[in-house]
Amino acid sequence: MGLMKRSFHCLLLLSVVLSVGACNMQKKQAKLADENQYKLSVCDWMILKRQKIGAFQLAHEIGSQGLELDMGSLGRRDSFDNKLREPHFQTLFKEKAAEFSIEISSIAMSGFYAQSIVERESYTDLIADCLETMKVMGVRIAFLPLGVQGNLVEKPEIRQEMVRRLKVIGDMAAKDGLTIGIETALDAAGDVELLKEINSPAIKIYFNFQNSLEAGRDIYSELRTLGKDRICQIHCTDTDGVLLRDNKRLDMHKIKEVLDEMQWSGWLVVERSRDANDVRNVKGNFGANIAYLKEIFRN
Repeated sequence: MGLMKRSFHCLLLLSVVLSVGACNMQKKQAKLADENQYKLSVCDWMILKRQKIGAFQLAHEIGSQGLELDMGSLGRRDSFDNKLREPHFQTLFKEKAAEFSIEISSIAMSGFYAQSIVERESYTDLIADCLETMKVMGVRIAFLPLGVQGNLVEKPEIRQEMVRRLKVIGDMAAKDGLTIGIETALDAAGDVELLKEINSPAIKIYFNFQNSLEAGRDIYSELRTLGKDRICQIHCTDTDGVLLRDNKRLDMHKIKEVLDEMQWSGWLVVERSRDANDVRNVKGNFGANIAYLKEIFRN
């Protein structure tokens, strides 16, 4: 009888151990799934390291997994101020990325925030430069803001030419199996219509929380309207003012719920949401925002 009792206790203990082990394994698998579904990155130009080698170490110190690497300033010049045309810098950037375990999440053409792609005669040369940089650096997604000069809400007269050029850009990217993510001033329904007009699998939406929030739109409905297949990447921040944790008009828990429902996966890139009273504190602002996003998207 005593032997049977001891055997029962042993079996019970073994069952508890196996149950705890299974629970821990499930937690680890869930955490790994979240890490694979959502990755966190920062913009090199916003951490004040545009095309600088030090951006990789700084991104690591901030706690980021990735870096959105800019093509360099544009202004009124004919080409981007792009170091990555040179093999020396290509090698150096790749070495630094490996040293600090930082992935390049995307290549950005932030110069088009202020410049108009519709007015540039050499726009195909600029896109070709970006696509070549993507191939050299092993990156699949580029960021193309249509910007102030390409605002299709305020300038509907440029729409026909914009669509024509984006069709050309889509064809260029599709040849290499790459994706160009555009940021527009349109609402989600407008973006859907624009993508239908462009009709290119290589052109998708690079969604920016700030645009929806500033326009007073329902950001959660906007995400659902676009759906997972139209959104290639997300700038996961608001305008500057307060840190993400203190932002009362952006419910990041609800954002995750919506993205989970959509089964979206990809890079969440921290662009802004800096403390207005301490804007130049790069580590403080971006470190706090990355830490907060880890709490939400890695829980």
